[in-house]
Amino acid sequence: MLPALLLMLAESGPETKSVQAIAETQAVASAKDAADDPAIWRNPRDPAKSLIVATDKQAGLNVYTLDGKLVSSIAAGRMNNVDLRGVGGRVIVAASDRNDKAHAKLALFELDTTAGTLAPIGRYDVGAGEGYGLCMYAPRSGGLSAFVVDKDGTIAQMAIAFDAAGAHVARVRTMKLATQSEGCVADDRTGDLFVAEEDSGIWKFAADADAPREGKKIAEVDSARLFADAEGLAIAARGARGGWLVASSQGDSAYAVWKLPSLEYAGRFRIAAGKFGATSDTDGIEIATASFGKGREGGLMIAQDGDNSPSAQNFKIVRWADVVKALGLK
Repeated sequence: MLPALLLMLAESGPETKSVQAIAETQAVASAKDAADDPAIWRNPRDPAKSLIVATDKQAGLNVYTLDGKLVSSIAAGRMNNVDLRGVGGRVIVAASDRNDKAHAKLALFELDTTAGTLAPIGRYDVGAGEGYGLCMYAPRSGGLSAFVVDKDGTIAQMAIAFDAAGAHVARVRTMKLATQSEGCVADDRTGDLFVAEEDSGIWKFAADADAPREGKKIAEVDSARLFADAEGLAIAARGARGGWLVASSQGDSAYAVWKLPSLEYAGRFRIAAGKFGATSDTDGIEIATASFGKGREGGLMIAQDGDNSPSAQNFKIVRWADVVKALGLK
């Protein structure tokens, strides 16, 4: 009865547009709820040869081509969310480590962009709690950090530095939301951090380590624009401050969009069945708006698909330009 009720509420709310996937990744190896969160590395020399790094939260991390072909996997156990940044000529991949549900860890890897493989750097203590969400932050002023969101709503900011001795990771700030939280995204351009509190809404914090710890709610789970669970978050950047914040509205298998920097509501959409299947119950999403070559000039959105029957879960790949056109984003 609940899915039917959610569908009825969605149909009576704001109009929801539709787009279709242009590709999908191979299914994850784990049969149960396993695919969760993607990240994109863009090859600056040959964007068509960019890579997707994504979690199989029962087994580790996978690396795919933009056409969805599995390039490699690394067995790392229960990796939940993933993000990446380029640092000093290296591509550093961070994941939230759930192997110990009572004690969160931050797992770091290096992506070999030529071979498409991941090498472990180390696992670092975050603190008591179950590691769940994760996003990275690399402001233009310098520095690198990862936000690890525990299942209870604790947000730990972990500073990351590298020298000849290796990686150095330290907890530098803690914030707290009242209930279960996961998805997050940091805007390197503006220093804004957005975190999804699943049954409540989306919060905005200042991302710098010396900033206040208090956040401001910028969107409600209202069962019209955003349905619980509020899950993955992504930023579709445009220019120095503009673009859109996108959230997975998991409860009705849709995605809600807000304009940046005003945070004015801009619309919602679904990924519908076409050559490839529709998405449903999406957890993690990622968006990159630079060109990825012919047919992908406007960027890409990657979305986890919670039901890829008869196969195991996977990730669907969408032209971001198709979303812009469908919603008339300006």
